[in-house]
Amino acid sequence: MAWTWRYIGADEGEPQGTDLPEEAFTSRGDAESWLGEHWRELAEVGVERVALMDDDREAYAMSLEGAE
Repeated sequence: MAWTWRYIGADEGEPQGTDLPEEAFTSRGDAESWLGEHWRELAEVGVERVALMDDDREAYAMSLEGAE
């Protein structure tokens, strides 16, 4: 089981023109902790929402707007 983040831009697609991290995690908690440390940088490059993926299944999605 691999946990990853899918990045979603304003048009509901992947943000363009930037190299986004391609991290994979062995646990949901590790993935969520990583996002807690990096969400500001993601928002600065055009990521508006993220979806936590459990292999190919979406566990949940959330907005980075107002995440402070």
